[in-house]
Amino acid sequence: MKVKKVHVEKEKRVIIVSDIHASLDLFKRLLHKVTYTTNDYLIINGDMCEKGENSLEVVEYIRTLCNHSSNVYVTKGNCDVLFRYVENGDQSILPYIEKRKNSILNDMLATNHKPLNDFENLEQLTQYYRLHFGEILTWLEQLPHAIETEEFIVIHAGIENKEDWQQTEEAFALQAGAFYEKNHQADKMVIVGHWPVVNYRFNKKTSHLPLIDWDKKITAIDGGNRIKEDGQINALIIQDNQYTSYYVDDLTNEVIIKKDHFDTTNRIGTVTYPYYEMQIIQQDQYFTLCENINLHQQQWIKNEYLQIVDGKATCTRGISTTFLSVQELEKVWLLNDSTDGYILIKNSIGEIGWIPKECVF
Repeated sequence: MKVKKVHVEKEKRVIIVSDIHASLDLFKRLLHKVTYTTNDYLIINGDMCEKGENSLEVVEYIRTLCNHSSNVYVTKGNCDVLFRYVENGDQSILPYIEKRKNSILNDMLATNHKPLNDFENLEQLTQYYRLHFGEILTWLEQLPHAIETEEFIVIHAGIENKEDWQQTEEAFALQAGAFYEKNHQADKMVIVGHWPVVNYRFNKKTSHLPLIDWDKKITAIDGGNRIKEDGQINALIIQDNQYTSYYVDDLTNEVIIKKDHFDTTNRIGTVTYPYYEMQIIQQDQYFTLCENINLHQQQWIKNEYLQIVDGKATCTRGISTTFLSVQELEKVWLLNDSTDGYILIKNSIGEIGWIPKECVF
């Protein structure tokens, strides 16, 4: 594993962004929101590419940022090195390219108006990519897996739980799932992306905000952009060993609360990937109290998201089981108003949950 050591001047800000997933406009908005300047350290923690519409443009823009400032650092993510499958002759990449239109591999084909069926085999495809985009592919491959400073480590997915963490296998560094649920032996904070933070919040208020745990020395910042419908890109800012965060998202359905609502149920939680199996405890008019079979956690699931087949109950997707309070004239973003009695919203501090429909309509 390639680790790049960086000395951070203590008076300067460090801005860490992860999992941009080809969202150029959102990324630019985020840099503007945090008032990024070349005096800051900027660390991009992998997965610049895939899922969004601007994979190639995001990579080119980040390369420009690197050229404009020596304080910009980039680590590689699993989504940034998919060309390896082409070059290694892995036939599984062909159906991926055909299905995943929003991919850097398709962006590179589209630049020269080349359809995939123009190439007889992966060797020819490799030659095309290398001929026209060799500089970019080489830049992506030479990126380090981790950035290490005096105070923290930034790596896309995680480090292995061993004393010599620098010997972490690349597959783990790029693709380890649910790192927050694991342990490590580094003597400093490990900051990761890759795994959407909302997946850890089964017993907490639903949100995509960074999860900072000083006891475990793990900070997870993947806001689920392009993976979750209400996802976002987070920026973690470190200055004087203080952690703060900002986010941007694509939500546009803004509404103003017409009536105060104070939640007295204290219901919080999230149905998270991949734990969707439920045992029904109590059915009410709008929500059903369930026991999450895998997590042993009670969750109030909106009835429209509960499916019963052959006596087995499942939640049909990851969804908030959090109830929120709102105030008159508060601005929120509407996520779902098609369900009975309650609507799903995201508030200005990034919390996602249910409020009565009468608060808006």
